[in-house]
Amino acid sequence: MRVGEQSTDPIDQVLGEVPVPAPLTPEDVRLAVRAVVVHTAEEWPSGSLCRNDGATYPCRLHRWGRRVLTEHGLNERQIDALIRHGNPFVHVPFPFTVTGPAPARTGTAAPRPGYPLHGQAARAAAPGARPVVRPASSGRPVAPPATAPRWPRAS
Repeated sequence: MRVGEQSTDPIDQVLGEVPVPAPLTPEDVRLAVRAVVVHTAEEWPSGSLCRNDGATYPCRLHRWGRRVLTEHGLNERQIDALIRHGNPFVHVPFPFTVTGPAPARTGTAAPRPGYPLHGQAARAAAPGARPVVRPASSGRPVAPPATAPRWPRAS
């Protein structure tokens, strides 16, 4: 059975579909990720069954999770990547933007005290403060900071 098809399971016919909440919250998105990852397909001689509850795949919760994630802005490829990733606690950004992080705020914000802007000199140490002396390296090289992990990532 495919994701868009009507289920022949008697429970599905009696209870119907789980409604998608009108304003999505971060908690709804977290639950939807868990639903699609935990309620994934498992092959049996009788066909694909839900790994969690044994209903025909896709079960009600898996379908609900897909609808919530689709409404949140993920496409089918991204949802399938979540399922393949297999971690039900993967962090999906809220609000989700396909092109990357949320756009920057308009206007200029005043710099926080003690944090220089780009191109400004670092703030001098307070008078009478002892300079920080770091101990010598233990011989183990320190790797440069890695680039930001690509989505999806475990949270």
